[in-house]
Amino acid sequence: MKVEELPLPGAKLISPQVFRDPRGFFLETFQSTRYKGAGIEEEFVQDNLSFSKYGTIRGMHFQSQPGQSKLVKVVKGKIFDVIVDMRKTSKTYKKWLGITLDDKFHQQLYIPVGFAHGFCCLSDEAYLSYKVSSEYNPKTECTFHYNDPEISIEWPLCSPMLSERDKTAPFFKEVIEEFSCIG
Repeated sequence: MKVEELPLPGAKLISPQVFRDPRGFFLETFQSTRYKGAGIEEEFVQDNLSFSKYGTIRGMHFQSQPGQSKLVKVVKGKIFDVIVDMRKTSKTYKKWLGITLDDKFHQQLYIPVGFAHGFCCLSDEAYLSYKVSSEYNPKTECTFHYNDPEISIEWPLCSPMLSERDKTAPFFKEVIEEFSCIG
């Protein structure tokens, strides 16, 4: 397993060792001891699976309290995965990072607490699997507009398919003022 520190502090790109042969492939998608050795200390308490069709954007989502770190991977398909640093004390506050994840390389994105997360489906369909460090709580679920000009994410498509919630999401400024508890 190779772990790469990303430009947004705390975020990591994980490239697992993939064993391929004529039958297919095998890889470990998670092993607690190995991940702790790479600085990923959380106890993940919930696994999620998301299915999206081409052109779907989901985001930008986060949990306000107690926060939620994620370990994201693509099971099938290809996505453009985006994180935004929402930690007011961070040198990279309001900066975003986009990474392509797919079922060919099986890389994972580790997203620490204090980041918003979203993604865009680039293949006909994509299955995204992710572990989270705190259980889903609808009372602390938050979002801001995927296309907020203050953040200026460069999405790889112009006319995305969005949920009603993501279409009408508030802008970053409104969310960050309301949730001053974010690091």
